[in-house]
Amino acid sequence: MKLKKNAKKFLVLVLFILVAVAGFFTAKKMLPKDKPVKEVKVVNEVDKYGYQLKDNKPKRYQTLFGELKEILKEDPVDEEKYVSKITEMFIYDFYSLNDKTAKTDVGGVDFVYSGILTNFLQNAENTYYKYVENNIYNNRKQSLPVVADININSVTKTAYAYGDQNDNEAYAVQATWSYTDDQFAGYQRSAQLVFIHDSNKLWLVELQ
Repeated sequence: MKLKKNAKKFLVLVLFILVAVAGFFTAKKMLPKDKPVKEVKVVNEVDKYGYQLKDNKPKRYQTLFGELKEILKEDPVDEEKYVSKITEMFIYDFYSLNDKTAKTDVGGVDFVYSGILTNFLQNAENTYYKYVENNIYNNRKQSLPVVADININSVTKTAYAYGDQNDNEAYAVQATWSYTDDQFAGYQRSAQLVFIHDSNKLWLVELQ
């Protein structure tokens, strides 16, 4: 009798293990598989200035990049055209959130001066980008703003000092813009941007 009881207990244990293992693999098959994350590639660039265009940028931004490239081919470069174009590009890339993959995917950083970049990113992630949901697998349902028309209202030269940088011919740009959907009409729609020279490039150092 003792042997028979032990045999029954052993069979019950084996069956329990088999059922548990089968359940584990069945559940694993039912779980959604992670989609592969697309690798971002550089598709255009302006070598002399270090600007790069990546293939994950919207068509509107790609068009603006092409226009910037043509401006920077001129000799000499018309700096008012240059600063106006990078203002447009910054506004479109920073304030359009729909193409961003997460709150850490902050736009416009290609134009931000390195000395303020860390603070710029922290402020953006804690304010304008704070509620951007993760979209790494392209399954986000959140409605987010896209910039529509951008107007450069004025470009003026000004003296500006930041750290070791003193630029008596910096640029202050006043700009306004709208969004493609009226539900975002209450979002920021105007700003003053200040750009300074560093070598042959203009960099954003102030955004108000």
